[in-house]
Amino acid sequence: MLAVTRAQASTRLARFDPLPAPLPEGTRRAAVVLAVLDGEDGQGVWITRRNSRLRDHPGQWALPGGRTDPGESAEQGGLRELHEELGVDLPPDAVLGRLDDYPTRSGFVITPVVAWVGRWTAPLVPNPDEVASVHRLSLDELDVEPRFHAIPESDRPVVQLPVRDSLIHAPTAAVLHQFREVVLHDRHTRVAGFEQPVFAWR
Repeated sequence: MLAVTRAQASTRLARFDPLPAPLPEGTRRAAVVLAVLDGEDGQGVWITRRNSRLRDHPGQWALPGGRTDPGESAEQGGLRELHEELGVDLPPDAVLGRLDDYPTRSGFVITPVVAWVGRWTAPLVPNPDEVASVHRLSLDELDVEPRFHAIPESDRPVVQLPVRDSLIHAPTAAVLHQFREVVLHDRHTRVAGFEQPVFAWR
């Protein structure tokens, strides 16, 4: 069973130099949280299925998060969004570090924030306006090789993660893959060259 300690995750993220991305005009900053959980059946992270009525990325797999407010850091915005989406309130010192910014085709620059939750026993309170369902993916489920395929609309390969008889696509797939590489295996892997499927371009 794959596992990582808080000290290991902190050390690996401290050694990793996350790449920031510019914010072109008309693009918005956002943050997502990879919340590392302990449990009797091993460790994992929360992932959501977005409400199908949302304007951005409806019905897609997503990490808890959203756009940051003016003056907010990625860490502040990510923790606020985690609370607003799932009812989970973490202190600032739960944050261990960042991964690379990922620019999306839909006009966002996403900053992934890794946070340590440990054992979470309180009930989740998903926001029905944003979250259709919440899932806890084990680290073993995330420790998979990505799939790549070509599309005529781009010269970059589309990345997919095969998880639970489903496929998770970028941007979430790119972020989860880098989390696997950096935090779980201490491999400094970049994901900016991974494309999203065309349906996620809106």
